[in-house]
Amino acid sequence: MQATIALLPGDGIGPEVTGAAERVLRAVADRFGHTFTLTSHLIGGAALHAGQPPLPDDTREACQAADAVLLGAVGDPAFDTGTSERRPETALLELRQVLGVFANLRPARVWPGLEDGGAFKSEFVTGADMLIVRELTGGIYYGEPRGVAADRQSAFNTMRYSRPEIERIAEVAFRSATERRGFVTSVDKANVLETSRLWREVVSEVSARYPDVKLEHQYVDSCALLLATNPKHFDVVLSGNLFGDILSDEAGAVVGSLGLLPSASIGGRGGLFEPVHGSAPPIAGRDIANPIGAIASAAMLLRHALGAGPEADAVERAIGGALTAGCRTADLVADGGATPLSGSAMAQAIVERVADSAAG
Repeated sequence: MQATIALLPGDGIGPEVTGAAERVLRAVADRFGHTFTLTSHLIGGAALHAGQPPLPDDTREACQAADAVLLGAVGDPAFDTGTSERRPETALLELRQVLGVFANLRPARVWPGLEDGGAFKSEFVTGADMLIVRELTGGIYYGEPRGVAADRQSAFNTMRYSRPEIERIAEVAFRSATERRGFVTSVDKANVLETSRLWREVVSEVSARYPDVKLEHQYVDSCALLLATNPKHFDVVLSGNLFGDILSDEAGAVVGSLGLLPSASIGGRGGLFEPVHGSAPPIAGRDIANPIGAIASAAMLLRHALGAGPEADAVERAIGGALTAGCRTADLVADGGATPLSGSAMAQAIVERVADSAAG
C-alpha cells in the first residue's frame, strides 16, 4: 500500500501526541511493507503565530490531496478573545466542510485493567463499550444567522437541521449498529426544540429500514444522567453536533480519561482523524500527555480511510497489551499509585507491541 497522510500537529499537546501517532504509523508501515508519505502542516494557533489564517491555503490543499488527515489539537489561550477569523477553532470547522466529513465516530470503551481508573465504580463501567455517532457539519455550530449585536448587549446562534442531514447521519448510526450489538439510542430535546422534533421523526423513518436494530429515543439531559449511572446500557449513541460534543466528553470520564478517546470524521474525502481531547496548554511541552487517543485515532485512520483492518487491529492490540502490562501515563495513575510513564515512553511501549503483533 502507498498512502499520503497529512499531519496537522496544531497547538498545545497536539505536536506531542501527533508525533507519537506518527511513530506508530511508521512502525505499521515497516512491519506490513507499506509506504506512508507523512507531511506536516500548520493549523490553528500555530498558523496564527506564523502570521497566517487558522487554516492556511497550503494546509487546505494538502489535506484535500491526502488520503487521510491526522490532527493533533487546536486551541491557544493567546487567541481566546479574537474574532472568529482569529480563533484557532475556526480552522477545524472550516476543515470539516472542506473535506465534506459529516459523521464523527467516537468509540469509548473501558480497556481491561482500567476498570478502577476513573471516577466511577468499576462495577458500573466494566464492559462498557459504546460508539457515539455525532453529526458534524450542521446544527448550531454552523447555523445562520449568527452574531453579536452592535451594542454587544446580546448575541445569537441558530440551530438548524435539514431532513437530508439527519437522514444521512442516521444511516451511519444504524449501519454501525448492524456491526455491533444492534441497538441505537437517538439523542434529542424534542420536548423543547423544533429541530429535535424533526430529528426524531426522520430517525424513526430510517429505523424502519433496519428491522434488526432496536431504536430508543432519549432526551439529552436524561441521556447524560444514564451515561453516568449505567454506561453499559449504550451501544450506538446517535446525536446532533452540540449534544454529541458534550456527551462524548462525558464518555471520557466513564472510560477513565479523555486522553484515551479517538475519533474519526468520515463521509467525505479521505477522512479526518483526531483525539477527542483538546490542546491542554498547561501540560504542553512536559511529555506527560497521554498519546493513546491520538494513536487509537491512527488505528481508525488505517481502518476507515485506508481499508487496512489487520493493521488497525494490530495497533489496538498493542494499546491493550501496553495497558494490560501496567503501562500508565499520569492521567491514569491515582494519587500514591505507580510512577507514571512519560508520553513518549507510553508511545514506545505501543510501538514495540505493534512490531511484535504485526510480525506474528
